[in-house]
Amino acid sequence: MTARDIMARFMPDLLSAAALLSRLPLPNHEPRGAASAWAWPLVGAILGALAALAASLCLMLGLTPGVTAAATLTTLACLTGGLHEDGLSDTADGLFGGWNRERRLEIMKDSRVGSYGVLALLLVTLARWSALTTILASGHHWAALIAVGALSRAPMALMMAHLPNARGSGLSHSTGAPDPAIAAAGAAIAALIALVLTGRTAIAMLIGTALTAALLARTAQRRIGGQTGDILGASQQLAEAACLAALAAAAA
Repeated sequence: MTARDIMARFMPDLLSAAALLSRLPLPNHEPRGAASAWAWPLVGAILGALAALAASLCLMLGLTPGVTAAATLTTLACLTGGLHEDGLSDTADGLFGGWNRERRLEIMKDSRVGSYGVLALLLVTLARWSALTTILASGHHWAALIAVGALSRAPMALMMAHLPNARGSGLSHSTGAPDPAIAAAGAAIAALIALVLTGRTAIAMLIGTALTAALLARTAQRRIGGQTGDILGASQQLAEAACLAALAAAAA
């Protein structure tokens, strides 16, 4: 592929990825589906930058790091329409609330949130908030949020490329499975962004992301036979919590 070919598909892929993963206002474009998976970390980086901007404004207004962290997480949820948080809650309810594969998939499709889903949202959000509060107090939130935004979206494409779709319908199924090379390219971009912005701390972030994604993928494979859109959303939330924890430990 020539440099001209890459540039020709860059903006269509980026727009398609942004439309899939965010609620950002976008111009008309052609959906590219799984072909745009390499750009998902770039969209994550953009969302992270917007969240960092919101955090900086809050700090300029004199808000404490704790209140700013809550406002930053709210901003991220608004930018994505709560897409990943919804996936986390449905994943927890389905994987741990059903007795067989069919029942688990049925629970995950149900719009109601059960006790496992509530607990997962509370605990993961608490972990993200606590780590982000420490990062904000250190004054390095721009690099952190951009790097985390990129790296936490890499596992989604990798899981889609290497795990079958468990449901045969839904957003993940309609998006399609990316070529493993495309998913790997996205992971490489995410790792590069994290390394440039956070230095050696990126190693811990990469390890945390890999471990949470591998554990979730193994559990999903055993309990429902593959991945769904909810599983992918949960992978982003868990990776984000792991990355923020690594950054907070480095900043403490």
